[in-house]
Amino acid sequence: MSAPHTSSWPGVIQRYAEHLPVTAATPIVTLLEGNTPLIRAPQFVEAIGGRFELYLKYEGLNPTCSFKDRGMTLAVSKAKERGAEIVVCASTGNTSASAAAYAARAKMRCVVLLPNGKIALGKLAQALMYGATTLAIEGNFDQALQIVRELGETGKVEVVNSINPVRIEGQKTAAFEICDALGDAPDFHFLPVGNAGNITAYWRGYREYQMAGKSDTLPRMCGWQAAGAAPIVDGHPIEHPNTVATAIRIGNPASWQGATNAVSESGGLIDKVTDEEILHAYKLLARTEGVFVEPACAAPLAGLIKAIERQLIPDGSLVAATMTGHGLKDPDTALKTAGFEPIIVAPERDAVMRVIGL
Repeated sequence: MSAPHTSSWPGVIQRYAEHLPVTAATPIVTLLEGNTPLIRAPQFVEAIGGRFELYLKYEGLNPTCSFKDRGMTLAVSKAKERGAEIVVCASTGNTSASAAAYAARAKMRCVVLLPNGKIALGKLAQALMYGATTLAIEGNFDQALQIVRELGETGKVEVVNSINPVRIEGQKTAAFEICDALGDAPDFHFLPVGNAGNITAYWRGYREYQMAGKSDTLPRMCGWQAAGAAPIVDGHPIEHPNTVATAIRIGNPASWQGATNAVSESGGLIDKVTDEEILHAYKLLARTEGVFVEPACAAPLAGLIKAIERQLIPDGSLVAATMTGHGLKDPDTALKTAGFEPIIVAPERDAVMRVIGL
């Protein structure tokens, strides 16, 4: 008896195999990542005074609730093809969750290095639940990544950070999906920039789709860093990066050059926003559209507000923005930012009615 057909979506490797470095010999390790919704956000645009169409690529609905799954399915599949038994990564959270999940799926060991005390609890919980050997180093992400690079040089482990080129190859599939959904590329693409792999990947995806004749135009790539962790904007590595948006708390991005190339080639920009601006946009999106994202996703939304103030987006433009991870990745920040607490009432109808004004 054949296996039941459970999904019409096969995962990003099978869907976009012709654009990816895979062969018939590649064992595909998938959790059916990709095919995430592109959500129109007119109420957010109205709230910030914009006159354009905004579509949110909601990557929080990937299997481990972040965009990292796109690159990880490919990285772990290629590692398995090469016969690797251990995958290793440094992470501010999302990479560790994804690597641990896909390693479990592939029956491989996973080792993750995290900056101690500087990772959102939702992400830490994932790495632990998926069974990764989890090491919290007394240092920041950049120091963790240096150790991972050195481990990779031993030849005994497979590094699955975005310094592994197939990670970028997998992540570019999000650009393909946006073009498939819209019928072409948007005019602008806004996204957060931490280690800078995603802006690099999207630009590659948009260019490859255009060269393949599957889209006509190219967007301007607009990346946004947090003010306390803005090495590309400031022009030098940041020794002690700091921001509420832990996913982009990175002082020396591995894909720095890729990001600057994407911006210069597309006629875009990389700029920075403060934590206060990030948290304002973070809460505003949830309140206006019912879309809950992790704080890093709000950096490009705060950037949109700045872009409107600077009159950088012509009326009627089509804008896409990448929402990299789900809001439940960082419940602590959500609870601190919400501005409300549960109201304790007696277990009686009249008590409830009094509180809600009925």
